[in-house]
Amino acid sequence: MFKMLNPRRFYYAVGKRKFWEFIILAVFIIFFYGPLLNMVMLAFANKYDVPNVLPQEWGFKWWSYIFNQKSLVSSMIQSFIIAIITTLVSMVFCIPAAYSIARFKYKGRKLFMLSFLLTNAFPKLGIYTSVAVLFYKYRLMGTYPGVVIIHMINSMMFMVWLPASAFRSVHRQQEEAARDVGAGPIRTFFKVTLPMAMPGISVATLYTFLGSMEEAQGTMLVGMGRIQTMPVAMYGIILDSSAVQIGAVFAILLIIPSVVMIFLMRKYIGPEAIAGGFKMK
Repeated sequence: MFKMLNPRRFYYAVGKRKFWEFIILAVFIIFFYGPLLNMVMLAFANKYDVPNVLPQEWGFKWWSYIFNQKSLVSSMIQSFIIAIITTLVSMVFCIPAAYSIARFKYKGRKLFMLSFLLTNAFPKLGIYTSVAVLFYKYRLMGTYPGVVIIHMINSMMFMVWLPASAFRSVHRQQEEAARDVGAGPIRTFFKVTLPMAMPGISVATLYTFLGSMEEAQGTMLVGMGRIQTMPVAMYGIILDSSAVQIGAVFAILLIIPSVVMIFLMRKYIGPEAIAGGFKMK
């Protein structure tokens, strides 16, 4: 005979579990959203003194201060230009490499794929310093091509791994069906393979663009102060002033392009497209 469960004990157990779930969720929200809320608060604080919880005066004082800096507008334009160029050039070089990894079996394929991970496996400053030696030799220091190459180094893993996974998800039968009705290999690629792999490529493009927008160390070292992107300008302005509100304002300015890009590509961004790109087959 089955033993009857006491309803009171059952509801007590369920309520206890729900209580701890609520506590865990509250702690997560505090640790995750707390710094973001504090950043937004500081961005609109004309006057703020620690250890006060709220600012003594609200306003747009530091926004005006930032936009009155002569280098801000030019740094924003340069950030967008470099990010767009980096994304386009990465697509031109990395998508064919991703397609070859996904479609062809050859010796050293996995080693070749793993090599794109190496640039993200070591401290970036050491890589930048080593690259700077070569850049001095080929006169790339302080130039736009040098900065674009540095940005590409950081994004190549995403631009190869994620599209390679997307190309693997396209069944060969679909390509063969297009070939059977008279489509050539190039037309098959652009009309069948590429559109079906676009979700993974879009996610990789998003990572590349956002990564380029926030790159600072490589740009400072290779750009030699001649190329001022938003993160580089942010370092300069923050070092010239001790107000913590300036960093908060700049952080929001850097977040806005990310939010816009994520919103525009929201239908492509999903756990399958992201997680699938990191499976080495």
